[in-house]
Amino acid sequence: MDSAAMEKRQDNGWIKGVVARNIQALLDRQRSEQARVPVGVRLADRVTRFTGSLGFVLLQLLVVIGWIVCNLPSTPFPKFDRHFIVLAMVASVEAIFLSTFVLITQNRMSERSAKRADLDLQVSLLAEHEVTQLIALVRAIAARLEVKVEHDPELAELEKDVEPEQVLDLLEKHEAPDVDQ
Repeated sequence: MDSAAMEKRQDNGWIKGVVARNIQALLDRQRSEQARVPVGVRLADRVTRFTGSLGFVLLQLLVVIGWIVCNLPSTPFPKFDRHFIVLAMVASVEAIFLSTFVLITQNRMSERSAKRADLDLQVSLLAEHEVTQLIALVRAIAARLEVKVEHDPELAELEKDVEPEQVLDLLEKHEAPDVDQ
């Protein structure tokens, strides 16, 4: 969604305040990141996008069929590849380059995915900390107002901040392969 469309929806009351600001920040960030992408990587993205299309498949099909028809003994065209060795070589070189373009694009997508995962983790940790603080605040308010709260053994645990390092250590411990096997 472009900025103009988003502003129109905002005016209609669809998006308000923080949500609109967050969406705009994400759009601005995407534009900024796209502007910093080197020309070669953008070219690789375009090639990958085109080669992953039905138009490319049809073009390839037409070229190969045309090549074969031109080189058949029964056609009147001049024969330039009677045994289709050149066709095989061209196809192989094309496959090498296309594979490289796809790998460049996949590497870039992987980097973007890792950045998003890091952002998700940071937001989740912040939300967890905020919820922990809210639980403590609500308990303090309840105590001050002398509101009886049913004893929940998990509540005391929920009031403590999660230590990400401890969670990661525990996950790694459980994911570690058995040495005995």
